[in-house]
Amino acid sequence: MSAFLRILAAGALAGLLAGCAGYQLGPTNGTAAGSRSVEVRLFANHTLEPRLSEPIAQALRKRLQQDGTFHLDTQGNADVIVTGDIKSFVRDPLSFQRTDILTTRDYDVKVTVHVKATERGSGKVLVERDVVGRSTIESNPDLASAERQAAPLVAESIARQVTDLLADGTW
Repeated sequence: MSAFLRILAAGALAGLLAGCAGYQLGPTNGTAAGSRSVEVRLFANHTLEPRLSEPIAQALRKRLQQDGTFHLDTQGNADVIVTGDIKSFVRDPLSFQRTDILTTRDYDVKVTVHVKATERGSGKVLVERDVVGRSTIESNPDLASAERQAAPLVAESIARQVTDLLADGTW
């Protein structure tokens, strides 16, 4: 029985190691971690919803630091400059009260940003595309307050996608 357990353990270890073979720590685009610096500028807000630029920039900076692919630069000497435009803020009904199908219970909040990452030295555009961040908020009498509370969640969704685009880019 002991030999059977050893074979079973060896097989489990081999399966575990083979399952992790496709994973890689650090940057996946071939550059060394922290070898390039990035500057995140405030995004221009073209919506009627105030105060969206700050949470998005803050979440993006935090996410880039956590990722480790880039070194965050705040002095204006970065290799890559990230800019963007907040294009839309949409609140769509998601679910309704059981007893009243006209009264919204939850909303889906979507913020669309156009992100552009440019190489400082050459002016080459590395990434340019729209990214949609979303979150769900519960309807309450103070809907504006609920939207403000959703802003960091939407910003985190955007930051996660933008960081993935930058870190996994093939440029």
